[in-house]
Amino acid sequence: MTRIVALVSGFGRHVQDLARAARDLNIEFVPVAFPTIEGWIGSGRSSVSAAKIDLAQADAVLVRMMPPGSLEQVIFRMDALHRLASEGTPVVNSPKAIEASVDKYLALARLERAGVAVPETWTGEFARDALDAFEQLGGDVVVKPLFGSEGRGLARLTDLETARRVFHALENHKLVIYLQKYIRHPGYDIRAFVLHDRVLGAIRRNAPEGDWRTNVAVGGRAEAIRLDHQTESLALNAAKAVDARVAGVDLIEDSERGLLTIEVNAVPGWKALQAATGVDVPLEILKDLRSLSRRSS
Repeated sequence: MTRIVALVSGFGRHVQDLARAARDLNIEFVPVAFPTIEGWIGSGRSSVSAAKIDLAQADAVLVRMMPPGSLEQVIFRMDALHRLASEGTPVVNSPKAIEASVDKYLALARLERAGVAVPETWTGEFARDALDAFEQLGGDVVVKPLFGSEGRGLARLTDLETARRVFHALENHKLVIYLQKYIRHPGYDIRAFVLHDRVLGAIRRNAPEGDWRTNVAVGGRAEAIRLDHQTESLALNAAKAVDARVAGVDLIEDSERGLLTIEVNAVPGWKALQAATGVDVPLEILKDLRSLSRRSS
């Protein structure tokens, strides 16, 4: 029987969905808390374990979530994943993909280098520089946390004095200031769920009345759509640019530049997409992991 270990930050809906799919596929599915990860060196023992489970003995390891932690804790967790992958255990998503996608600046840099169109974006540490960028971006920007998802922590700034206060507050808290030119979109964006070399499904996320944000987590409404060949290729190329085998790719229509990629999430949720499209996302993910495993059943 194929054994898949999932590194998780909790045991909520997504983990339960995966456990149900594993039963349907006759896969042994073992979720363990990410912070229980350990590493031995020079002892002859297992190199990497979690909850005392030798991860090198798993057929595949699924990274379901990276929980918050100190800089040292997060770096150690990534080091452990890199070591595990380098020793031959299939890890999905790869450490490289997780590092790139969790960091909005790095993800956009990888996307641009791959020829994928992205929004005009500025990133830095000082409020005075952010104010210069604010003006260069047309005085209408979205400020985002460098790390984060589901539309949390986003703010649209159109007033110079408000922008000044926000930028100084971020600088005082020693946070990176990440600004993106506001995109005048048609009231929706697109989320494409990529698995390996195909798009499992896609949804249009319609912004709630009076709001510019489209994320379902903040009230956006999802409806299933079928992507044309060009949009599907764009989603696949975006996932490939950050080396993500499983990805949620967010696309938005800019009236001036056409379709832009605004984010690639390497630990995507699927609640809204599954409800709208009927695609059994966890089942498809586990089938793909089983095909990667060293002892597929």
